[in-house]
Amino acid sequence: MLIGLFDGLFNGISIGSVLLISALGLAIVFGLMGVINLAHGELMMLGAYTTFVVQAGFKKLGEPWFDFYIFFALIFAFLVAAGVGVILERGVIRYLYGRPLETLLATWGVSLILQQFVRSVNWVLAIGIVIFCLLFFGSLWIVQRRSDFDRIRNWFVLVMLPLSLGIAIAVGNILSQTYKLAVNQPWFGAQNVDVSAPRWLRGGLPVGGFQLPYARLFIIALTIICVIGVYQFLQRTAWGLRIRAVTQNRSMSSCLGIPTQKVDALTFAIGSGLAGVAGCAISYLGSVGPNTGQNYIVDTFMVVVVGGVGKLVGTIVAALAIGTVNYLVGSGTLAILTAPIPPLSEFFTFFATTSMAKVMVFALIIAFLQVRPGGIFPQKGRTVDA
Repeated sequence: MLIGLFDGLFNGISIGSVLLISALGLAIVFGLMGVINLAHGELMMLGAYTTFVVQAGFKKLGEPWFDFYIFFALIFAFLVAAGVGVILERGVIRYLYGRPLETLLATWGVSLILQQFVRSVNWVLAIGIVIFCLLFFGSLWIVQRRSDFDRIRNWFVLVMLPLSLGIAIAVGNILSQTYKLAVNQPWFGAQNVDVSAPRWLRGGLPVGGFQLPYARLFIIALTIICVIGVYQFLQRTAWGLRIRAVTQNRSMSSCLGIPTQKVDALTFAIGSGLAGVAGCAISYLGSVGPNTGQNYIVDTFMVVVVGGVGKLVGTIVAALAIGTVNYLVGSGTLAILTAPIPPLSEFFTFFATTSMAKVMVFALIIAFLQVRPGGIFPQKGRTVDA
């Protein structure tokens, strides 16, 4: 019985660690800009697919190199997710600040686009996107140097947008008809893909009659490193100070000369990059697919709300608590532990599935928020009181 409890606690903490990495970025973004980013789960999914691609590349290099691919995968997952996050902030969210409903709908639409992009991406689509970006944004960079750019901006967009799009589509059609299946075959498709762990992450550490999987120990260690890194960045760097200042009072920070737009872009990049790192971690907990992020996005938002918006300590406590309770209930561990008490055991047996465990956790969260609407560590200060 004790072994089962220890197993449940360890697996719950490892799941909570994944939620914590993802929620770190979401807590910073939500606390700073008040943006409800429903595409956060898809940024995790992109990080997981980046891990798969890096793994496939290192597999061709042979066994000595393959054992170290995870470190490169973490870097590339962070960069890819951060890059997409910057594009999302610059192209969509920046124009929707202070409009939560429109932001919610826009990021939900982006999440659907990213899911379909992963299912459909092939050489034709990738080359078409590159050509469009080179033509449109390259010409934009050149035209922006003109002194009368503000006057001709609308005409520029009216002419170059359809022209660049038309050329990209034409080139894609030519490639599709010339090379056919070689360029039309989807890179990933709708089916899930599996990520193989390096040799040193296979197996487990024996502790008495129980074994701690190395992959889950690595996820916990990665979470600790991310938490320490985020804390050091926010507390010990100039940009971290700016981020904390904008979080507390945006208008006053702007009056004092802090570039709030750059702070927003940097914050969104860091939050998105952390989601990519979380995606790298979840690739070792199961197969990776277009809907991978949807399995974590709701729990991630619950972590942020329960912990307290923008509170690092609250995020840590909430993530570990939600992950552990979710696993203990969903795996049936609590039903086994309460076997001597039949009514209680039957109650937990009813919730001993993944979906029903989430229902129970959400009910507990709703009850908790009725008592503490601001979360475990609510925000304080004049801005909140106002």
